[in-house]
Parts: sequence; structure tokens; C-alpha cells
Amino acid sequence: MLRRLAPSLRPRPRPVSPARHAAARCCSSGSGDVTVPLNFWGGIRRAVARNPSKEICVYGPSTGRVLCHLDPCSGVDINLAVREARFGFSSWSRMSGMERARIMTEAARIIEDRREHIAEMEVIDNGKSITEARLDVDSARQCIEYYAGVACGLAGQHVQLSGGSFAYTRREPLGVCVGIGAWNYPFQIAAWKSAPALACGNSMVFKPSPVTPLTAVMLADIYSKAGAPPGVFNVVQGGEETGSLLCHHPDVAKVSFTGSVATGKRIMEMASHGVKPVTLELGGKSPLIIFEDSDLENAVRGALMANFLSQGQVCSNGTRVFVQRGILAEFLEEVVRRTRAIEIGDPLLDSTRMGALVSRPHLDKVLGFVEQAKKEGAAVLCGGEPFIPSDPKLRGGYYMTPCVLGNCTDEMTCVTEEIFGPVMSVLSFETEAEALQRADNTSLGLAAGVFTRDVKRAHRVVEQLQAGSCFINNYNITPVEVPFGGFKMSGIGRENGQVTVEHYTQLKTVYVEMGDVDSLF
Repeated sequence: MLRRLAPSLRPRPRPVSPARHAAARCCSSGSGDVTVPLNFWGGIRRAVARNPSKEICVYGPSTGRVLCHLDPCSGVDINLAVREARFGFSSWSRMSGMERARIMTEAARIIEDRREHIAEMEVIDNGKSITEARLDVDSARQCIEYYAGVACGLAGQHVQLSGGSFAYTRREPLGVCVGIGAWNYPFQIAAWKSAPALACGNSMVFKPSPVTPLTAVMLADIYSKAGAPPGVFNVVQGGEETGSLLCHHPDVAKVSFTGSVATGKRIMEMASHGVKPVTLELGGKSPLIIFEDSDLENAVRGALMANFLSQGQVCSNGTRVFVQRGILAEFLEEVVRRTRAIEIGDPLLDSTRMGALVSRPHLDKVLGFVEQAKKEGAAVLCGGEPFIPSDPKLRGGYYMTPCVLGNCTDEMTCVTEEIFGPVMSVLSFETEAEALQRADNTSLGLAAGVFTRDVKRAHRVVEQLQAGSCFINNYNITPVEVPFGGFKMSGIGRENGQVTVEHYTQLKTVYVEMGDVDSLF
């Protein structure tokens, strides 16, 4: 979910900024106490009652140290947040699209001004490199800018009927929408969910992942500072229980979720009790097909981008890399060489290209997949081991070396299950038909890619790939102007692009009679 890296981007030394120290003080003291509330509703940050039995300990991925202790929102807190969202909706939905657009444009401007501080907070919260975090902040800003423009153009349809009668349609907001975010793109996902909802006149209650709770509330502050009425964008913290309270709340009109397939199923079931529409952006086990006629340099670059962004913690990653046999050896040699050269370490340094995985349990899980791959006969060509940085402050962090697995077969666990870490599984194929059959042999269908110089082949293959987002001669490029989402068990609905308006509005049809009633009675 990253924008394209600038070709001119080069690592450069950077002194530690005051913002970095300010961010650390804001998040945590030596004891891990929170110094600012991380919930937000009714236009201000809110502290909630402490409940030691339900307290969540939040760790910094790069250091392994405690960032804060998080108290989940209770049913009372959720009711208050949703009530404030209803109040916010009552005024926000009556504004013109132009008025909403002005506020959203101002929010985007503030994000641009605070880009570095937000990015650094995202690094502390998530563990990804500062280079990627900056691009995530840019994507969030661009998304809000884009939907500010959409807000100005919301319109229905006029239909002329016989006898001078006519009908028209109205795009009307749904009401209070819930956004439930994932931990791999905390700030960006908060923007991707809120921007189309707000552009269409809805309000939102957003719940970030309890693993990465710090930056969503910064977005709430920004919307408020930009002029959004109190209650338009609200943040509540917590885990599964908090999410369940939101999904079941009678005053919630829609739920948008990004995360695992298993959780998505539960959210869909909970929302069904209130017949609430859902947008689900779920997991992936996406194929990347590289043909012999590919530009090998670009194919290697694409494979690295398809597997190692955000330490491999990207739902759309092309982790099943199918390489045509004639170039397999050359491809593997170059991929392994470049993978070994990836700089791992302090994610706040510009030179770093791979930071820390999000948590200790997740790191252990990913390393377990590598061990399982070995047992099943895959060859570890490089990486797949814990990494300990030289900086003593980082030695408790959750780092590993990026891994390339060779000799993979379709039935191996590393090929069938989503690892969500920096592990590339490489498989060989002979023919186009074979590659397509194997690529589509999965219950997931979030993304797919193909590298070839043959334009006809590229479009022919993409037509047959069962995936919602497809890439030709590139990978993981997600402009906010185009829809993003999956087929099959990878989700329902789309994020970004014009089509999202349909997911955050309801259509009202109005018939206007210009003559007399033609009655049968």
C-alpha cells in the first residue's frame, strides 16, 4: 500500500530531530505510563476509566520496550463516542459538498505541515522504516485531498418520463460509520477509511489496532483543527471486545474493516444482525508471475517490492513468485544478492530499508513459518533468522533477516498460508496455462502481478487472474485514485477511487407526477 518510491531517493544521514524526542515523551515514560489520552470523541481527547484486568501493554517494535498501557473502551465509552458521532453527523451531513471539501483540504494541508512528526510517530508505533512511513503519510494526505474533490461532485440522476413526469435520485449519507483498522498501516488506513466516509457526509468512529494505537488520534486532532464539527471523526481504543461493541451498536450504519479473513468473517456475521453493509479488506496469498521475456532487472525489483515492503507485513504482497524455468537460476541469484544487501536496523534512520516486525509473537510466528518450510523441503537461500542490531537500545526489538525460499511446491505451508512477514517463496513453471492454473488455486484473491514484455500476454493473463488488484510490470502501486480490494475470501467492497461513494451512501429514488393519477379504482 505504498506509493512509488522516487527514483532519486538515496539514503542520507539525518540528525535526530526534536520531534523524535517529543514523540517519545508523548508516548511513554520510563514506566510506560501514557501521558496523553489516546481516545477522541466530541472534538477532544478523552481519558477512560482504568481496568487493570483488561489493560493492554503496547510495545515499541524497534526496541521491545513498553510504549504505553492501553485501557480498552467500555460499553459506556462506546455509547458516548457513538452519541457524539450522531451529533456530528447531524451538522456535517447538512453541509454542502463544497463546505466539507474546504475542511478536508485544510486537514490535508495540516498533514503536510506535520508530515515528519506523524511519520516518526508511525515508526515508533509500527516499526517500519521512516522512508516508508513518510510515503504512508503522503498517501493519507493524498486520499483526503482526493475525496475533498469527490465531495464537491456528489450528485444523483434525473430521469425524464412520459407526460412530463420525471424521477430523480439522491446520494444520501448512511449515518455513523465504523472503521476498524489494521496494525500494518495505522495512519494511512485511518485516512483511507475516513476520507470517503466524510466526503459523503457521514461521521465515523474509528478503532485502531491495539498493537498500534498512537497515530489515529493524531488524525482526529487534525480533522478538528481543520474545522470539522465535534463528533465527525472519533477514535476509540481497544481490542476484540471493543470492536464487537461497535459492530453490534444499533446506531452504527456501516462497518469497514481491514484485517484477517477470520476476523472479517466474524465482523460480517455481527453486522448481519443489524443488516449493516460492510467493506472488508482481508488477507491475501497473491501470485506474481514472471515470464522468460521479462526485463529481468524490473522483475527482480518488482519481486522485492512485492515481498519486503513494511517487513513483508502487507496484505497484497505477491508472496508466491512463479518464475519461468528458463530464467529461474539467474532470477534467484540476483534476488538473493539484493535481499542480502537490504539494510536492517534503526527504522528512524534514512539508510534503513527494513525495520522491526510489529510484535514479538508475530516475529516468532513468521520465524516458525521458515522452520516449517525447511521441514517440508524448501531451501532457505538467504535470511529467515532473528537479527540483533548493533545499537544496544535496539537489541530487544523484533527484527529478522529477509528470507528467500527456493525449491518451493504448491502444497507447502509457506505457499498456501499467509505468512505476513519478509518471506518470499519462489516456484518454477513451464507454460502460461500452468502458471495461471496454479496462481488461481487459492481461496484468496486480493492481488496478482505479471512481468512480461509481451503486451498481449500481459492483458490475457490479467484477464484470467482471479484477483481484485492486478499489476503489470510493477507491484504494490496503489494510487488513491483507483479502487483497491479483493475477490473471493479477500474481501467485499473497495477502498479508494470513485466507486467508494457507492459504499458510503444510500440511493434514494424520487418519482414526481406532473399529471393526474391514473387509478384502477
